[in-house]
Amino acid sequence: MRIVIQRVSEATVKIDGTFVGEISKGLLVLLGIEHEDTEQDALYLIQKLINLRIFSDTDGKMNLSVQEVNGGILVVSQFTLHAATKKGNRPSYIRAARPEQAIPLYEYFLATLQNQFSGKIQTGQFGADMKVSLVNDGPVTIIIDSKAEI
Repeated sequence: MRIVIQRVSEATVKIDGTFVGEISKGLLVLLGIEHEDTEQDALYLIQKLINLRIFSDTDGKMNLSVQEVNGGILVVSQFTLHAATKKGNRPSYIRAARPEQAIPLYEYFLATLQNQFSGKIQTGQFGADMKVSLVNDGPVTIIIDSKAEI
């Protein structure tokens, strides 16, 4: 499971011209699920996400978590995070989980995040054609993969 975290001053998601998710200060989280992922991967990433100290304290040092700044989290599913690009010019998405596996893990991720995070949580819609807008604050963008060795 892989997440791309962007610290934002605002972010929105639209589907067919209608806003379905919107936050001000907080984190935009792009979530990619691959076929080998489990609930343990989701738990690991949720803990990293809500405790990651990437907001500035009064001294301007990145020392505060999204919870400590009363920020929101906007989660958007994105299977393309598992694109394989080594061969050719057309990405392969063979590592991305099929919807029958990915949807339950996506829903588990959201439900568990809701239980562990006290702030505002918004989402896109799994599998929809979404228009995501954001103002990246910093910019700060961090990638965390539950399978990474680093």
